[in-house]
Amino acid sequence: MALVAIIGRPNVGKSTFFNRLIGRRQAIVDEFSGVTRDRHYGKSDWGGIEFSVIDTGGYISDSADRFEKEIAKQVIIAMEEAALILFVCDAKQGVIDLDRDVAKLLRRSDKPVMLVANKCDNPSNTADSFEFYELGFETIYPVSAMNGGGTGDLLDDLIKLLPEEEPVDEYELPRISVVGRPNAGKSSFVNALLGVERNIVTEIAGTTRDTIDTHYNAFGFEFTLVDTAGIRKKAKVHEDLEFYSVMRAIRAIEGSDVCMLMIDAKEGLGQQDLNIFSLIEKNRKGVVVLVNKWDLLDKETNTAKEFEADLREKLAPFNDIPIIFTSVLNMQRIHKSLQMALDVYKNRTQRIKTNKLNEVMLPIIDRMPPPALKGKHIKIKYVQQLPTHAPTFAYYCNLPQYITESYRRFIENQMRKNFNLTGVPIQVFFRNK
Repeated sequence: MALVAIIGRPNVGKSTFFNRLIGRRQAIVDEFSGVTRDRHYGKSDWGGIEFSVIDTGGYISDSADRFEKEIAKQVIIAMEEAALILFVCDAKQGVIDLDRDVAKLLRRSDKPVMLVANKCDNPSNTADSFEFYELGFETIYPVSAMNGGGTGDLLDDLIKLLPEEEPVDEYELPRISVVGRPNAGKSSFVNALLGVERNIVTEIAGTTRDTIDTHYNAFGFEFTLVDTAGIRKKAKVHEDLEFYSVMRAIRAIEGSDVCMLMIDAKEGLGQQDLNIFSLIEKNRKGVVVLVNKWDLLDKETNTAKEFEADLREKLAPFNDIPIIFTSVLNMQRIHKSLQMALDVYKNRTQRIKTNKLNEVMLPIIDRMPPPALKGKHIKIKYVQQLPTHAPTFAYYCNLPQYITESYRRFIENQMRKNFNLTGVPIQVFFRNK
């Protein structure tokens, strides 16, 4: 699918325009400049032609600011990836030197460029957009990203400039999210996998604000990899912008198949890690725990075994999960983490045949039946997996209301013992036969 990059100086409405093109509020939008830091991807279609859109941070050349330097790198990478560039300017403010710097950068590119004069919310702004001809581009497209005015004409011309691509059969790839507290090493992990600086990485906590989707296809693995903003406690979320980032990370968990929960080995499993784990479990997503920065710990013979035992105790009762000790810096067990995440995905999407379930579980139930209550004996006759997005099992019996919570846990433990459900939260229901 062809890629279209949205590029421009800060605060011209690039993310609002991005959201307009993809038809939903995926990029974070705020009233001050510098909101978008990483490249942000989405899908759009017009006239039956699909294409991908890349939102970028505001480009400032020769800046001394650390983040602005990183953003400039990201903009250049986006230009290289794209088949076509949308150069967005602010029609209300007119041409300024920062626009000229961006135009100079784009003229060195061999990619087709469409100049978009944004914020043309009324006829007077549309007339003002003509001054952008001084930047040397053939056509000006006056649009209003806020209300959609002018975007139809732009898209009509855009799809004519896109390269033709042969259609491919699409299928749903596993979605694997990297989640955790700020500064645990999530973006470094993603960059280590991709071999490129896909996301901005600094030692400052909270660098990633948006969730970032990447199609990963290497070393025999293929899936959609999602890097997320670090999730802080609500009490520590002061900026509106950071609140949106946390909400976006939560939505990423909700939309994932498997979550790789990254914790800092030096800090151990904190309360916020437990909150994130609880969120994953509540949404019934697969989970793999990555203990990052393992190389920084002073270790003895049983350090890993004791650390793992302590983790499982804190994560109980759902502790049938893979725990992998990694060092992103030293590339230790990075690909093992991926393999484990895909194994958990298989566990989560498997369908266990009804005859196999009954063949295994009914003899166990006969040997250890539910305890009688008030002189009434409970007889479980039949079990089947329900057609849900995550493993859910129904046990049919005569008195489901008398099944105790301890017996429910016993059944779940026996299922985990006899079927491969590692890393997957499951639900067990008891129903009238």
